[in-house]
Amino acid sequence: MTGPVAPRVSAASDAYEVVGILHGDRLLIFLDRFASNEPVTKASIAVTIGDAAEAVTAEPTADGAYAITSPRFRSAGPVELVFAITGDAGEDLLIGTLTVPQEAAATPGVSTPNALRTWIASLVSPLWQVVLLAAATIGLALYGVFLLVRRYFVRAAATGLVAVACVGLLFESARGHGGDDHAHPPAAGAQNGQAATAAVDAPRRLPDGHVFVPKPTQRLLDVRTEQVSPQEAQRAVSLIGRVIADPNSTSLVQSINGGRVMAPDTGLPRIGQTVKKGDLLARIEPTLPQADRTTILEKLGEVEQLISVAEARLRRTRILVEKQVAPQGQLIDAEAELEGLRRRRQVLHEIRVEPEALRAPTSGVIASARVVPGQVVQAQDVLFQIVDPARLWVEALVYGEIDPATLGQATATTPGRPPLNLRFQGFSHALQQHASVVQFVIENPPRNLSIGLPVNVIARSGEPVTAMIVPKDAVVRSPNGEAMVWRHQAAELFSPQPVRTTPFDAKRVIIAAGVSKGDRVVVRASDLVNQVR
Repeated sequence: MTGPVAPRVSAASDAYEVVGILHGDRLLIFLDRFASNEPVTKASIAVTIGDAAEAVTAEPTADGAYAITSPRFRSAGPVELVFAITGDAGEDLLIGTLTVPQEAAATPGVSTPNALRTWIASLVSPLWQVVLLAAATIGLALYGVFLLVRRYFVRAAATGLVAVACVGLLFESARGHGGDDHAHPPAAGAQNGQAATAAVDAPRRLPDGHVFVPKPTQRLLDVRTEQVSPQEAQRAVSLIGRVIADPNSTSLVQSINGGRVMAPDTGLPRIGQTVKKGDLLARIEPTLPQADRTTILEKLGEVEQLISVAEARLRRTRILVEKQVAPQGQLIDAEAELEGLRRRRQVLHEIRVEPEALRAPTSGVIASARVVPGQVVQAQDVLFQIVDPARLWVEALVYGEIDPATLGQATATTPGRPPLNLRFQGFSHALQQHASVVQFVIENPPRNLSIGLPVNVIARSGEPVTAMIVPKDAVVRSPNGEAMVWRHQAAELFSPQPVRTTPFDAKRVIIAAGVSKGDRVVVRASDLVNQVR
């Protein structure tokens, strides 16, 4: 690694990875799981420094790290450290060497000019500074007049200016340091060590393309890794589809004859409203053409006339029957004839004024409503659509290079939404736009999923293969546009690795080439590592 860094030590095993960063005589220890880079915050760490007889127990810090302090860290040279770790993953023993450079071990003193300036400032109070400056100025002015009389004006002026400047510098120096506490200056080693650590431990990209990310930054970015290994997977294909309603749970509300829309007493239903089967949604007042209206009026007038004649005949027949002049059968026939005419009149009245009631064919939610009171609609116009949001499908197109009969489990992705789990339902043997239509059932669809929403379907097809599978977030783009992953090469070093990928499902991809078994690949915050410059 090029460039200066704070003194540090690292060691790793199959279970743990430890990094120690030196700040003066204090060693800050970061303990992570080796495979996942997950911080281990509840562990016991005992550190043996060099040939010391007893180990030092590391104390936990507020940021999830551990710390130890030892005067041995102020001696330049290599120091062997033995970390005895006891944690959730078991016990482990890690050994590393910390090299303390000469500049970190030495404690620089205060420079001579600063010491002199501090001593002067401690002796001269602000009041005496003003008096001293005034006296020096007056004395030098009198001396200049004296020399002027003796014709040494140039020399006197130059001497006076130099003297005034020296006194002014002395005054400014004393005034600038008069308020500081110089009796107990901070430890130069600790102060310089902290400043140097902040300066050199920043993430940066190295000339060879690798990225140096110190452990504190990894904790801040929440970097996670995964050890890749071959897995049995089935090849996936990508399909373009859309969300549709389950045909068994959706319904359309239409008018048979058409007419003018009338709102029920509860008002017209709104979109998103839950309805039950049989609920009244709207009424349609029929509208008849003028010719039909004239015919109905003629029929109605004719029936009214026949009713009047039948009523008169019934009255005469009833009188004759009472006088026993006419048989009882004539009275019964007259009553039946009158009753039939009245029914015909009732039918004609209903044809003209009875509105059509539109009721919900199924239970569900109103997905669309395209009517307002007073609107005139035609027969078979779709006025309402009712769907069940808990029963939705996905319909996709499969082209010739894919056999729809081999499709199995699938997932669907939409921008800004979690992936949808799909179950293969069936496919059509009839081509539509040179493609076969396949349908999937959405398992546990979310309530806010809209019908007609375009989705990208990742379906598994073909024979299983053995390949490396990683999360989709692990793959990023290099500056030249090729796909790559970041390998966790060392504790604080990441290297770019170009890869070739194929889809697996909505969350994962198959790495066909580029990584080997056991490589630690960044699976979280890889885009942030990729942005380090």
